[in-house]
Amino acid sequence: MREVPLVMPKMSMTMTEGTFLVWRREPGDAIKVGDVVCEVASDKVDIEVESPVEGTLSRLVAAPDQVLGVGEPLAFISSDADDMLEGLFDAGPADAPAEQPEPQPAVAATAVAVASPPSRRGPRPAVPFARRRASELHVDINSIPGSGPGGLITVSDVEGAAAKTTTNGAAAAPTAPAEPAAAAPTPQSVVADDNEFSAFGETVMEKLSRIGKIAGPALTRSWTTIPHVTQHDLADITDLDAYRRELDDAAKKDGNRVTMLAFILKAVVSTLKAHPRVNSSLSASQDSLVLKRYYHIGVAVDTEQGLVVPVIKDVDRKGITELSKDLADVSSRARDGKLTGDDIRGASFTVSSLGGLGGTAFTPIVNGPEAAILGVSKSRIEPFWDGEQFVPRLMLPVSLSYDHRIIDGALAARFTTHLGHLLGDVRRLLL
Repeated sequence: MREVPLVMPKMSMTMTEGTFLVWRREPGDAIKVGDVVCEVASDKVDIEVESPVEGTLSRLVAAPDQVLGVGEPLAFISSDADDMLEGLFDAGPADAPAEQPEPQPAVAATAVAVASPPSRRGPRPAVPFARRRASELHVDINSIPGSGPGGLITVSDVEGAAAKTTTNGAAAAPTAPAEPAAAAPTPQSVVADDNEFSAFGETVMEKLSRIGKIAGPALTRSWTTIPHVTQHDLADITDLDAYRRELDDAAKKDGNRVTMLAFILKAVVSTLKAHPRVNSSLSASQDSLVLKRYYHIGVAVDTEQGLVVPVIKDVDRKGITELSKDLADVSSRARDGKLTGDDIRGASFTVSSLGGLGGTAFTPIVNGPEAAILGVSKSRIEPFWDGEQFVPRLMLPVSLSYDHRIIDGALAARFTTHLGHLLGDVRRLLL
């Protein structure tokens, strides 16, 4: 019988921590594989956490509203299903040299005894995300003492070791990590005591939403680690909007709608195919690009809790009507808080549309490790000189923010120009 940790899952590529919400089971309950044990949340979605093994829920670790790092234990399940435990502790290749575990501090007499994770030859036991994080931070995981049961190495152990290495002036890795362990601290010059503001007038305290509290550090991390540049452009959508209105009128008879965003997604995919570097990510070693041959597009949705970004999968394989239905479905579920982990994973590019709200241009923050994000503002009628006279045309402002390590200004200009040509002539979308 061993205790297996039920850990905070990684619900997106950029997620480093999540918030525990509620328990669905109690200590002593018999658990089967796939049983829902609890619910947790990232900045984008709530998700049910299922048991990876069969056994008994022995200990609860997390408390409501507690923030834990990815891979940190939420609870422990006592299980004797040895065949199912294989690989859960990610002990590495069998032919690796054996290492003696480092001495662990004595446990107080009042502490609850914890069973050890599987014992085997090879590298030190670690939760899977801890081993991946160690690779990103260029830390030797076998030199880290684990704080988990039986010396199990957690994500916090890895990040703590990386911080100590930097502080002690150890030799730096040849490349910087793709994702830093934490967001840059807020400069003290812009921090004031809460009571200081009341000296100037009446104040009211308003708690940040859960999404707001978690998204803040993630946005700061992206803004401070990715060299952002934004390319602004205009697309003439006069003819496209007329065609969209025809399709929308027909779709209304079946209770559906056809949105401009569906056309934008199709145009984005065609443009990504013509400029594949924009549909890429920097490798973990930062010496190569990962060019993606799939087209899963994240779409920012405004909810009462804040922005969430569900992902429309395989946009290149869907028509305008199907995309419009998918957009309506994920938007509704996002606002109702019913998105799943699969709904927010796998985006290769993101579109953030403020067309229904207003504005002439903006600089959206790149959703790393994606290479770029497209911002769409509100279309407006503008005078256009056709060579003989000014004529009214419906113009759509677009703003491409991009990672300058991957995309240069010339490529960004070619991308927005190509996108504008597609949106300006709906026939090109059929090619």
